[in-house]
Amino acid sequence: MENIYFAFLLTTFAGLATVVGGFIAFAAKRTNTKFLAVSLGFSAGVMIYVSFVEILGKARISLAEEMGIVQASWVTAASFFGGIAVIAIIDRMLPSYENPHEMHRVEEISENKQEVEYKKLMNTGIFVAIAIGIHNFPEGLATFATALNDPKLGIAIAVAIAIHNIPEGIAVAIPIYYASGSKKKALWYTFLSGVAEPIGALLGCVFLCEYLDGYFYGIIFAAVAGIMVFISLDELLPAAQKYGEHHLSIYGLIAGMAVMALSLLLFM
Repeated sequence: MENIYFAFLLTTFAGLATVVGGFIAFAAKRTNTKFLAVSLGFSAGVMIYVSFVEILGKARISLAEEMGIVQASWVTAASFFGGIAVIAIIDRMLPSYENPHEMHRVEEISENKQEVEYKKLMNTGIFVAIAIGIHNFPEGLATFATALNDPKLGIAIAVAIAIHNIPEGIAVAIPIYYASGSKKKALWYTFLSGVAEPIGALLGCVFLCEYLDGYFYGIIFAAVAGIMVFISLDELLPAAQKYGEHHLSIYGLIAGMAVMALSLLLFM
């Protein structure tokens, strides 16, 4: 039961990092593009490394105990690509601008000042919040499932997802703040978009805690790995390169992998 509470708290922390993005949108006059490029690359490195080195291995071992190594390997691979398919379908269903992968800068608050109608901008901000909420739901399940089985690993995943949720919060806050003039309203919508992650965790707890066994756990974990790899390759790295120099995002990627590798080795 203690692990369940901890996993839920980690997921809540990761999801509500969108609110941090909202505060940054108000406080910063310019986006620190270099820092964002390194941070997003770092987050991608953590998630890619841990997915291939740790999570898929755990999934295969769990399934092997139920069905043997050969069949377990096939089911692990199928579940991995199944997770990719789920997040990719969600991604494709979202309009391009409302897509959380379309990152925005703090400067857009002033750059758009004379260019867009308030009502249209407000609607855009609400759509962005809804889109990010839909997108964050499986991320919440991924964080929860990881932390439930391995709390130390869950911390690393929660931090990585929190980093990538910050610019998503900026993307929500910019149009709503400019359209409404209300910081309170903009922060409220960043909160609503981020709270989808703990909701995903809560539903995951209801489902996982009742039916979790070696077979089901292996499938979920492999799917989680697929979700995180897709997010890293489709969202984090492109966003990192958009915000800063190509090399900075790669340096961040390698640093994230190195830190994750070191943490896994230290806690073997």
